[in-house]
Amino acid sequence: MTDQLGFNQKHYDVIIIGAGAAGLMCAAQAGYRARSVLVLDHAPKAAAKIRISGGGKCNFTNLDVKPEHYICTNPHFVKSALARYPSSVFIELVERHGIDYEQRAHGQLFTTQGAGQIIQMLRTEADWAGVELVLGCQIQRVSALEGGYALATSQGDVYCQSLVIATGGLAYPKLKASNFGMQIAQQFGLNVIKSQPGLVPLVFKSPWKEWFANLAGLSLEVEMTCQGKVFREAMLITHQGISGPVVLQVSNYWQPGRPIMINLFPQCDVYAELKQLKAQNRPLAKWLAQKVTKSFSQAWLQKYPFDNALATATDQALQDYARNLTHWTLYPEDTAGYNKAEVSLGGVDTDAVSSKTFEALQQPGLYFIGEVLDVTGHLGGYNFQWAWASGQACAQVV
Repeated sequence: MTDQLGFNQKHYDVIIIGAGAAGLMCAAQAGYRARSVLVLDHAPKAAAKIRISGGGKCNFTNLDVKPEHYICTNPHFVKSALARYPSSVFIELVERHGIDYEQRAHGQLFTTQGAGQIIQMLRTEADWAGVELVLGCQIQRVSALEGGYALATSQGDVYCQSLVIATGGLAYPKLKASNFGMQIAQQFGLNVIKSQPGLVPLVFKSPWKEWFANLAGLSLEVEMTCQGKVFREAMLITHQGISGPVVLQVSNYWQPGRPIMINLFPQCDVYAELKQLKAQNRPLAKWLAQKVTKSFSQAWLQKYPFDNALATATDQALQDYARNLTHWTLYPEDTAGYNKAEVSLGGVDTDAVSSKTFEALQQPGLYFIGEVLDVTGHLGGYNFQWAWASGQACAQVV
């Protein structure tokens, strides 16, 4: 699949707008069905988000993928595609291409040699399937025709029977992310759920901003709760607030003005240990430093001093302080925005799209796949698995 400077023909069975994970997956699978397929993208390179994902190692799927790992206004929407294309099938594809990978915590699978291998695999599959790819192509206008669509582009006009929108969301604007797909949906009368950053760090205003900045770089294993959702992973303190896997997970559920709750000691019974400290006449500061590092414990005790000596503390005082440590409640000011977000929440309303074919219910021949839809996965390879599964499902019918 070599990058073209123009179209080899004027009419295609399928045109896919978006050369990302979902778009390339759909293109190859449709091509294998002997469909003539053209992929268009306004960016200068294909699959730029894949290249930077997972710290450059691409967390391409997860061993344990369930519908509850996804956020969608209609929670049933994801079930069909995920069931028909489980992660095991994509893993087999990765293995057939000789790509080495490793399993990390929580069933996450990463390449060992870099995300470029996943991009090369997708492009090789598309090449084998006879797919054409045109990059740096601006879409100026999309029009519905009888039995298909016409696209006016910077490379000229082109026509298709089936038009697939795989343009992703608003995360990573530096990589040419845009709301083009949502504009197309609205053009044809589909409802769009308001977008917002997802899988994103949380930031704070003063004085908490300065408090966290003094501890920037520190990582703690915590349990974090937001809107009834509970995650236990690493929290990284930043100059602006907090990040790390547990924060990214929680950010999908956080709304401005709402609190998050942090358990700094998910691995132990804090009240019982405080009682033991009292019985043994051991200092609180030393115990705390052993648990969460000296720098954090000093900052914590300055912020939340224990008013009484442990030796004379009542059980109620110990219970109250244990609760501070296990139910630390904070009110973030905002997210770090789309520049720092791994995905965007919201998108094309799934009630307007078939969960089996991904065709717009009221607009024949128009399809939406991947992140442009109102489907957002948890951190851990789930968003890529949604791209593979939705792309595969759509490819069987275009």
